Amino acid sequence: MTSPNHIDERTIKEYVEAHVDEFNLRRLEHLKRLGLRKLLRRKNPYLFQSMDPVGPRELIELMLKAYLLSQEEAMFGEFLERLAIEMARLAYGGRKSGITGIDLELEKGDVRYIVSIKSGPNWGNSSQLEKMRTDFRNATRIIRRGNPTVNVVAVNGCCYGRTTARYDKGDYLKLSGRAFWQFLTGDDSFYLRIVEPLGYLGYERNETFAEDRSVILRKFESEFVKDFCDPLTGRIDWNRLVRYNSGSADSAP
Repeated sequence: MTSPNHIDERTIKEYVEAHVDEFNLRRLEHLKRLGLRKLLRRKNPYLFQSMDPVGPRELIELMLKAYLLSQEEAMFGEFLERLAIEMARLAYGGRKSGITGIDLELEKGDVRYIVSIKSGPNWGNSSQLEKMRTDFRNATRIIRRGNPTVNVVAVNGCCYGRTTARYDKGDYLKLSGRAFWQFLTGDDSFYLRIVEPLGYLGYERNETFAEDRSVILRKFESEFVKDFCDPLTGRIDWNRLVRYNSGSADSAP
C-alpha cells in the first residue's frame, strides 16, 4: 500500500492564505457587477415579505445576503476542489487531470484513481449523474490506450457530507466528507484539520470587501426608497415591488 506524505498545519494554512485574495477578488467582482434591479428580479418577493422586514435597509440587506450566499457557495466549491487537488498532490503525488470531466488523477500502488470532485453529496440530478458516469467510462478508455492492463477506479469525491466509508455505486465509488479527505491524504482526521485555516476566507478578514459591501448596500437602499417605497410614509410598497418582479414588462417603474 502506498504510504502518503504527511501534510502539516503550516502547509495547509499557507496554501489557504496564498489563495484567499483570489477568492475575495472573485466575490468582490460579483458584488460590483450586481445592480439593485438585478437583485430584485432574482429574489422571491413573497418570501421576503413573509420575513416581515421593518424597512428598506433590512429588506435589501436580507436580499443581498441571500444573493451573495448563493454565489459564494459555487465559488467556495471551486476553492475546495483546488484545495483537494493540492492536498492529494502533496500526499500521493496526485495531479489535476487533463481529461474532460475528471478533476484529479492519482496512483496508490497498482491502482489509478480518476476523481470527479463535488462540494457535497447531493449535487446532481439523474442526467448529471449519467454524464459523470460517461466521463468516467471515456477517461478509463483513454488511460487504457497507453496501458491496457492498468487497474482504473473511478471516484466521486464530495468535500462535505456523509456516506458509507466506501459507498460502491457499481461503476464508481462515492466518498464524502471525512472518507474523501482521508482518501486524498491518508489522514483520517484531515477533514477537521482544514476547519481553522478555511476561516481565513471569512468576511471579517477582508476589510476591503466589507467596506465595498457597505457602500453598495447604501446605494441600493437609496435607489429602493426612491422607486419602491411610499413617498409619504417611507414604507415598502410591496405591490409595486411584486409588479416589478413578477408582472409584465410594462409594469416596471
